[in-house]
Amino acid sequence: MFVQNTHIIRRQIAGLLHEVADPEIPVVSIVDLGMVLDIRPENGHWRIDLAPTYSGCPAIDVIPFLVKARLEEAGLTDTHIEMEISPPWSTDWISEEGNEKLHAYGIAPPNGKASDQEYEGKPRSCPQCGSTETEMISRYGATPCKASYKCLSCLEPFEYFKCF
Repeated sequence: MFVQNTHIIRRQIAGLLHEVADPEIPVVSIVDLGMVLDIRPENGHWRIDLAPTYSGCPAIDVIPFLVKARLEEAGLTDTHIEMEISPPWSTDWISEEGNEKLHAYGIAPPNGKASDQEYEGKPRSCPQCGSTETEMISRYGATPCKASYKCLSCLEPFEYFKCF
C-alpha cells in the first residue's frame, strides 16, 4: 500500500516503472530508455506521461497497458497514462545503464548525442566482438529507430540504435 506522501509515492511509482521492460527490447526498462517524462498527481489520480521512442512505434499501445498492469499489481489503481509526442523522445535520454544493457543484449547503443555536431551516425563498435570495422546492411532494422549492420571482423549482423 502507498503512503499519502506525494514524494514517496512518486518514488514508488518510479521504482515500479523500472520494472516495466520495453516490449521490443526486454532487457531494458522504459526508465532506462528515458521514456518516462513525468509522474505527478492530477485531479485525484496519478498521471504518468511517457514518450514513445518514435511516433510510429509499434509498441505505442502496449507500453501504457504494461505500465498500468504493473502499477495495479502493486496496488496503485488511480492512474492515468498518456503517451506524449512532444517533446519528441531522443536517444540522448537513454541512461548509461540503458546503453550498457543494449550493448550486452547485442544492440550497439547510440554513438554520441543527437545534438552533437561531430556525431558520425554509425556504431562505435560491434557489440559481439568489439571491432570498429562495420558496414551498414540497411538503414532500417527491425524497427525504424535501429539500423542493421554487419561486423567485418566476426561477420555477425547486429542492430544499431540510431541517434535522434
